[in-house]
Amino acid sequence: MTTTLKLIIVALYLLSITYVHLRGRVRHKVGRQLGDHSTFLAPINCFLYLFSKIPNKPYLDPADFPDLSPLQAHWQDIRAEGQNLLRAGEIKRSEQYDDVGFNSFFKTGWKRFYLKWYGESHPSATRLCPRTTELLQGIGSIKAAMFAELPPGARLVRHRDPYAGSYRYHLGLETPNDEGCYIEVDGERYHWRDGEAVMFDETYIHYAENTTAQNRIILFCDVERPLKYRWASAFNGWFSRNVMAAAGAPNDGGDRTGGLNRAFARLYRIRLRGKALKKRNRTRYYLEKWTIVSAVLAVIVLL
Repeated sequence: MTTTLKLIIVALYLLSITYVHLRGRVRHKVGRQLGDHSTFLAPINCFLYLFSKIPNKPYLDPADFPDLSPLQAHWQDIRAEGQNLLRAGEIKRSEQYDDVGFNSFFKTGWKRFYLKWYGESHPSATRLCPRTTELLQGIGSIKAAMFAELPPGARLVRHRDPYAGSYRYHLGLETPNDEGCYIEVDGERYHWRDGEAVMFDETYIHYAENTTAQNRIILFCDVERPLKYRWASAFNGWFSRNVMAAAGAPNDGGDRTGGLNRAFARLYRIRLRGKALKKRNRTRYYLEKWTIVSAVLAVIVLL
């Protein structure tokens, strides 16, 4: 690879990171953005933004996705199965460090039960939620789905999801129906309501909080981002099947664990060491962190 070509690739990568960082009204601090997982996927995400059929904006109209209408039409059936799971203690956090995508959310009270993740339905979901899985299987654009609980006092910190290949769909099932239980996407706030759907672009910075005394359960889905060209959609499908599917996490021992999560369980021990070091010596922690990041970037440039 010539030096000129390497410089062009590096420049394009830096431009894509800059675009991701500046996109929207709400932004991370530069240091946080550089270490954020959305930075590593920035070139792919910019490709998806470029060829998206729908204009880039934080919230979308669920009516523009008519194939999702059976979910709202049967929301009470879905709610009944979600409530049964809640009573049985099946909507829960992972205790095994086998959910890399949502591991940090468990610390602030968020819980989940997977229905599917970029592939077939989880066996546990088919067994415990037959009606909901039947509805989901009939909608090809849904790539992932779960029941998500946000108990009183729970919250999600500000973040942007790493991959722009989907949009996020929330269907209120059992909610406080109160402004104190809300999600805020790029500075715009929405509070969940029973039987009501909301759709947003999860690659804008967002966070959620339940300040009420009542629980919140929603149906949470990743819906494939419509793209302008078949070849772009084919790439998105390939990436979903081969990369996103690797982040699959189980509800119980009968469900598949993706390769990324199997690796995460091992690598998290290193992360725990880093956290302990950060508490003892923040200067050394950041020195080690940015030394590693710089070394990785240097290797990429030299390849």
